[in-house]
Amino acid sequence: MKNSIRVARAERRITQQQLADAVGVSRQTINAIESGRFIPSTVLALRMASHFGKAVEELFVLEDGD
Repeated sequence: MKNSIRVARAERRITQQQLADAVGVSRQTINAIESGRFIPSTVLALRMASHFGKAVEELFVLEDGD
């Protein structure tokens, strides 16, 4: 699964820690999501999308084989 969380953060000029605080997870979780090592739960993906004012599909995209 690909994601554009890092891009969305850059557009808003917020740190991983600020996003983590806003959605109720650790900075390490945000780092793991951005690097593709962790796939967020549906609830967390929805929280992140809501925080950025975007649809989940704008932040997360399934790749072939997912």
